[in-house]
Amino acid sequence: MTDLSGAAWFSEAGLTRVLDLLNADGGEGRVVGGAVRNSLMDMPVGDIDLATTLKPQEVMDRAKAAGIKAVPTGIDHGTVTLVVEGKAYEVTTLRRDVETDGRHAQVAFGTDWQEDAERRDLTINALYVDRDGQVIDLVGGLADIEARRVRFIGEAERRIAEDYLRVLRFFRFFAWYGEGRPDAEGLRASARARTRLGQLSAERVWAELKKLLAAPDPGRALLWMRQSGILGEILPETEKWGIDAIPGLVATERALGWDPDPMLRLASIVPRDADRLAALSSRLRLSNAEAGFLERFAMSPDVSPEIKDAAFDRLLYEVDRAGIVARLKLALASARVPAEGGGAEPMAKAARLSALLKRAEGFEKPVFPLSGSDVIATGIAPGPKVGELLKVLEREWVERNFTLDRAKLLARLQTLTSS
Repeated sequence: MTDLSGAAWFSEAGLTRVLDLLNADGGEGRVVGGAVRNSLMDMPVGDIDLATTLKPQEVMDRAKAAGIKAVPTGIDHGTVTLVVEGKAYEVTTLRRDVETDGRHAQVAFGTDWQEDAERRDLTINALYVDRDGQVIDLVGGLADIEARRVRFIGEAERRIAEDYLRVLRFFRFFAWYGEGRPDAEGLRASARARTRLGQLSAERVWAELKKLLAAPDPGRALLWMRQSGILGEILPETEKWGIDAIPGLVATERALGWDPDPMLRLASIVPRDADRLAALSSRLRLSNAEAGFLERFAMSPDVSPEIKDAAFDRLLYEVDRAGIVARLKLALASARVPAEGGGAEPMAKAARLSALLKRAEGFEKPVFPLSGSDVIATGIAPGPKVGELLKVLEREWVERNFTLDRAKLLARLQTLTSS
């Protein structure tokens, strides 16, 4: 048997307490899902989830008796969160589906591990680790992990019909864990179900798409989503724009040490059209911050590599810096592709864009030295005239590359008000 008892995460004191709690007095608890999968694939382990034969209320009662905080985060669906030394462990009672409608499932609690495993989506997500650290595989997940194959449990079409979000999960997990081509049966079933994605809530769709875009390299998954018509269903903006920018962006991220940024990757595959991106943000229910990023990206001007530093500083003062940074990153990623092949001109362009990006990222917007009170002190009555004079002076200050100090600006103000 495969043994994970030596894994650092399995030896956590908090997890030991939870496993002891669940496995006492005839109960049984096992770690399940992502922690097992990632550990077997030598990837970082984050959240640790558990499954148990105990009913939710019994988990709550045992936790209370043991002095462990228990939160009924999804008790109607069998989930209780136990908090030990500040770390949360999600514990879910074994379940079987009673009724599904493609969006939600009605479940009944049980004690059959095989039944619980077979109701899950993908084989690599249905591996358990028992109290002794032994991996228990009831659906062929170990072989799929070895092959880095993402495969539905049982009949793919049936699994998808239970919850159409599994179409997107299939590609998300392929982006993170798969190699080669996607599983043929899963791909066919996903393509056939693509028109059902409209039944899902926008929040669920965006959550899956965002996680997919955060993968180290989402390029192959996006390619298969486009070819199967799935990408067009959830992101029609890409139909004519395409996903060709992704490989160059991923390569640049790796070469320059950028963290993968789902929003920048999204920006690279959608048209830079403010109205269309506003509609996208509304349709997918993006957060205000995410929608704002796309708006700033769409509204930012193109930056020519020929721009002089002083002119570039003036531009950064007048427009949103974050939008300029996003535009420069994408321009640099695009420029690095021909530059990799050599040639003085492409290399010079990439170098200049890199320098502009560095300048933009380090830019601190200077503070205009005057205020309305300075204008009023000259005898100008409060009102529109104050703002007009400040705008004239600020424009002169910007055009002089912010070199006019307060004394010079006050002198210029005196000239303007006395004329």
